[in-house]
Amino acid sequence: MLQQERPVIAQLDLICPLCERKIPLSQRDAHHLVPKSKGGRYTEYLHRICHRQIHALLTETELAKQFNSVDALLTHSDMAHFVAWVKTKPDDFMERTRKSQRRRTS
Repeated sequence: MLQQERPVIAQLDLICPLCERKIPLSQRDAHHLVPKSKGGRYTEYLHRICHRQIHALLTETELAKQFNSVDALLTHSDMAHFVAWVKTKPDDFMERTRKSQRRRTS
């Protein structure tokens, strides 16, 4: 029996477009820039911690309407603060993400 080859994307060295660090395979998440529930199809690979932070800070409606690109995400003050902090961490760094304290609605 032949071993199945891994998808080509799994073998690539990817850089997180938010924090600009190399994404280890174990920390790689695909993020829909516009949530699937809002009709989004295009994904961008991010560090898992960066991906979780996006969803901790922003609702799906906010993502679909205002923060639907990497550049737009970086304009959000809390996200920019997080990215500045996480850039100083090792590529495989992972920490528990806390939800935003503000009221969340979709």
